[in-house]
Amino acid sequence: MEEISKDLIEKAGKIMLLLTDCDGVLTDGCIYYSKAGEEMKRFSMRDGMGAERLKKLVNVETGIITGENSEIVRRRVEKLRIIEYHPGSADKYFTLKEILRRRKIGADQVAYIGDDTNDLEIMKNVGLCACPSDALPIVKEIAHIVMKSRGGSGAFREFAEIIINFKNKHNEQKQKSAGWESHYW
Repeated sequence: MEEISKDLIEKAGKIMLLLTDCDGVLTDGCIYYSKAGEEMKRFSMRDGMGAERLKKLVNVETGIITGENSEIVRRRVEKLRIIEYHPGSADKYFTLKEILRRRKIGADQVAYIGDDTNDLEIMKNVGLCACPSDALPIVKEIAHIVMKSRGGSGAFREFAEIIINFKNKHNEQKQKSAGWESHYW
């Protein structure tokens, strides 16, 4: 991003949990079938690294809320050691409210990346939201940030890196203002 607004840095500074849709964000939104009828999905290894970097560098957990209930996604969740996994979610906003209640965090501490109409309500009710470049136009309209990458091709990683960078900038600003106050007051 060329211009970073102070508002986005503030929003990112509060993030403790990044939730994502699966199909259309972590995958390209396509389902592939082999000749034998096996269902396959394509995931980006870079997106997986994004989840690891979020946890390691800024202590932000990753979660998946998806309408699908897929063994393939479950295996990806296990590989990435994702704790918040909610398959078969017909109402993602309801799922968000349950997560907030259970974790005792505010919606402003959650970021979300989605691509389709079933993501709209949750996107309207979190602190920071984004979408891949190939998301539906209505989703792009409400996203705080539209990624340059497409779903399944690094959009999640791009958002993860933005959060990492913004959280670091937010922490730098807090330290500068704390140093100013403690030094001069």
